[in-house]
Amino acid sequence: MAHQSDLIAEDILTYLKTQEEKGMLRFITCGSVDDGKSTLIGRLLWDSKMVFEDQLAALEADSKRVGTQGENIDYALLLDGLQAEREQGITIDVAYRFFSTDKRKFIVADTPGHEQYTRNMVTGASTAQVAVILIDARKGVLTQTKRHSYLVSLVGIRNVVLAINKMDLVDYDQQRFDAILEEYQEFAAGLGFEDITAIPISALEGDNILALSDRTPWYKGPTLMEHLETVQIADDTAAKPFRMRVQWVNRPNLDFRGFCGTIASGVIRPGDPVAVTSSGQTSRVERIVTMDGDLPEAVAGQAVTLTLADEIDISRGDLLAPAQQRPHQADRFEARVVWMHEDPLLPGRSYLIKAGSTTAPAQISEVKFKVNVNTLQQEPGKTLELNEVGVCHISATKPIPFDPYRENRGTGNFIIIDRYTNATVGAGMIDAPLQRATGNHWQAIDIDKKAHAELKGQMPRLLWFTGLPGAGKSTIANLVQKKLHSHGRHTYLLDGDNLRQGLNRDLADSDADQVEHIRRVAEVGKLFVDSGTIVLASVISPFRSERRVARESLEAGEFIEIFVDTPREICQQRDETGYYQKDSAGVLKDYTHIDAAYEVPFWVFELRTSNLEPRHWSFARQWFKLFY
Repeated sequence: MAHQSDLIAEDILTYLKTQEEKGMLRFITCGSVDDGKSTLIGRLLWDSKMVFEDQLAALEADSKRVGTQGENIDYALLLDGLQAEREQGITIDVAYRFFSTDKRKFIVADTPGHEQYTRNMVTGASTAQVAVILIDARKGVLTQTKRHSYLVSLVGIRNVVLAINKMDLVDYDQQRFDAILEEYQEFAAGLGFEDITAIPISALEGDNILALSDRTPWYKGPTLMEHLETVQIADDTAAKPFRMRVQWVNRPNLDFRGFCGTIASGVIRPGDPVAVTSSGQTSRVERIVTMDGDLPEAVAGQAVTLTLADEIDISRGDLLAPAQQRPHQADRFEARVVWMHEDPLLPGRSYLIKAGSTTAPAQISEVKFKVNVNTLQQEPGKTLELNEVGVCHISATKPIPFDPYRENRGTGNFIIIDRYTNATVGAGMIDAPLQRATGNHWQAIDIDKKAHAELKGQMPRLLWFTGLPGAGKSTIANLVQKKLHSHGRHTYLLDGDNLRQGLNRDLADSDADQVEHIRRVAEVGKLFVDSGTIVLASVISPFRSERRVARESLEAGEFIEIFVDTPREICQQRDETGYYQKDSAGVLKDYTHIDAAYEVPFWVFELRTSNLEPRHWSFARQWFKLFY
C-alpha cells in the first residue's frame, strides 16, 4: 500500500504512473537491543498512512494485550510479527516493509539488536543503500552499536543516519546529543563512511520524524523523513563493466537458445561483444529478449534473456562480460568472511562456495586474522565463531569469476554452505585473487594406479577405521593387516597416534587441528591407494564431514568406512593412552573427541566390540573377498 493520495480516487492510472516513476531507496535500521528500531519504523508507517483499517484494529487490540505503552499505541507491534518477538518485546527475524511518500518509495529492513542475531542483520544490510543506526540517548554508543556500524561498512553501505533516539527521556538535552555524536564520529572515522547525518529523535513521540520538533529548537538539520526522501545515493552500477551471471539456459525449441540472468552491472546492447569468462570464448549479442518484447538496451538490475550470434558453450553459473573488460578468474582468493553458524569455521574442512549461480567445493585454507569489531583491531586466530569476522584465504576446486567487492557488490560476494547439512554458515566479500607459485601444475605420470595394482595383483582400497579413543581401532586394523599380509597382499597401516609423532607433530587437539589431521591422513592414504596398496587407516576422525571428503577424494568403492562401536564406558576402562583420565581431571579442555559428541557414521559397516579376542579374526575374513 502506498501513502494516501487523492489521485487514487480521481485518476488511478495517473497515480500508478507516478508510483512507477518514483525512485526507490532501500534502507536498514540497526542498533542495540531496545533502542527503538521497530517503534521508529512503526511510526514511519503510521505517519505515512500505511496502516489498513483491519491492521489498525489488530494493532489497538495487541497494544492493550502485549504492548509496552499502556493504553497508547505500541508502534513496534507493526513490525514484530513473530509471537516470540511480541512476548519478549524484541526483534528476532528481519522484517521488510514497503512504504512511499510523494517523493520516493522505500523498502526498510528492521533487523534484530541481540548479538546472537547479528547474522540476520548482515542479511538485511546486504541489499541496503542507507543505514539508520539508532542509539538510546540514555545509554550512548554501545558494543552492539559499534558491531553493527562495522558490519554496515563491511557490506559497502557508505551513507549513515545516526538517529539518537529517546531524546524525550533526557529532556532533549543538546549536550547529551553532541557528546554521543562526537564519540560515534571518533569510532567511525576509519570505517569509510561518506556521510554521517545525526538527528535527535523520539520515535515514540514523533519528534523530528516527519516534522521538526519545537522541543529541539537547537537542531537545524533535516527531519528523518526529509533526509530519506532527499539523500543522494551514488549509483554507478551502469557505468561499470557489463556483468551477467547465467542463471538458466533457455531452450524452448530447436530454433532458440537464450541465456537468462539479472544484469549485475553495466549496459548491454545488441551487437556488443561478450566473452564467457570460464572458457574465454567470445561472440556478439544478437537480441535482448523480455516478456514485453526485445529491448534496444538493458541496464543493471534488469532480468533479461540474451541470444548470441554464435553457438558457443555456456552453462548455468558462467559469467558474461565484455571481451576487453573481463573479471578475475581464480580458484584462490582472499576474502572477508562473516561467520553465521553456531558450529565454528574450521580451516581445511570442505564447504560449498556459492557466488551467484556458480557453486564449487572449497576450503578455507587459512584464517589470516580476525577483526575485533569493537576496536577494529586485527587479532590472531585459527577459526571463526558465530558472528565473528575474519580475513581468510579460500581455495576452490575450480576457478570462480569475480570482481573485488569494493568494485562490484554484485559479483564480489558469496555465501558458504555446509556440505553435510546444506545450511548457510557464512557470507563473504572477495578482496583480491591469490596467485599460485609459478610452475605449480599437475604433472602427468605414465605409470598409473591401474598399472601399480596389476603388478601387485590386487585391488587397492582405503579401509578407514573410526571410533572413540580406546575403541580398539588400531588393534582391529592390525589384525586385518596381518591376515592380508599372510595372504601375500601389499598393505600399509596409517595409525593416527603414530602419525602425530612425525607428519602431524605440529597439530594439537582443537577442532581446526583435527580437521587438518584427518585431511593429511586422507591425502597420504590416497597416495598409497594410487600406488596400488591396500591401506588401513586407524583415525578417531569424529566429524562426518571430513570422513565424507576422504571418501569423495577416491574413486567409487575404494573407500570403506568401518565404525568400531565400542561403548564409552569400555573405552574408559581401557584408557591405555590416559585420554579419559586427563579429561576427568580437566587437562584436555580442547580435546574434541571427549568434549564434543562423536558424529556416528551413517550407512557403514559397524563392528561392536567389548573385548578383542581371536574370534574377531572372523571380521577380517569378511573383507578378504574385496581384494581377490
